[in-house]
Amino acid sequence: MIATRLHPDKQTAAQAIAREIADLIEIRSKSGKSTVLGLATGSTPLELYAELIRLHREAGVSFRSVITFNLDEYEGLGPTHPQSYRFFMEENLFRHLDIPAANIHIPDGLANDPAKNCADYEAAIRDAGGIDLQILGIGRTGHIGFNEPPSAADSRTRRVHLDEVTRRDNSVFFGDLDQVPHGALTMGVATILEARRIELIAFGEAKAEIVRRAMKEAPSPSCPATWLQQHPGCTFHLDTAAAKAL
Repeated sequence: MIATRLHPDKQTAAQAIAREIADLIEIRSKSGKSTVLGLATGSTPLELYAELIRLHREAGVSFRSVITFNLDEYEGLGPTHPQSYRFFMEENLFRHLDIPAANIHIPDGLANDPAKNCADYEAAIRDAGGIDLQILGIGRTGHIGFNEPPSAADSRTRRVHLDEVTRRDNSVFFGDLDQVPHGALTMGVATILEARRIELIAFGEAKAEIVRRAMKEAPSPSCPATWLQQHPGCTFHLDTAAAKAL
């Protein structure tokens, strides 16, 4: 069952989730353990990342014991491309924290052997002990990560073809639809569901219908976010506009 938490604005949601992350890091650090975070990109988590940076700078929260795994990366984009997710993460989070570079993991959009890169990514997550807390957004197709419909509950990190709705939605970042890649590497649904906690952020009326589907429709490959209903520790962080169809 998916829990819901309503927030008046994105900043309030960001503060709440960032506090959860900081508390988790503190608890695990005291036990000598790393904290493994699954991270998302796009406009959805920007306020959260800004709040984590603030906690690092102003409250002394250290990220030296944190290991990160990003959900996905565009196929064909390298780390210096301004629309690659590696570039996004460096600009909006990693370079502002004390997280060791060796602890950062993002699928390789330029991999010569994408299948091997995806298999290695799964192995790295297992070797790190699994993801403690996963941050998600949700796309209008119901995608989580880049798991477009249809995506099965047992899907693993793999190469995927992007839905044209997703490409159009993301074209605002590229300036031109023709510049948006057709493929990506993404964690699978099963990979995401193995995270011990999941925090999904959705704000605005444009997300209301897909939030309703994710929470109310029977789980199926046609709306991958519905699989989150099967997770024992998933919370949707919403504003009243995103929750209006519930």
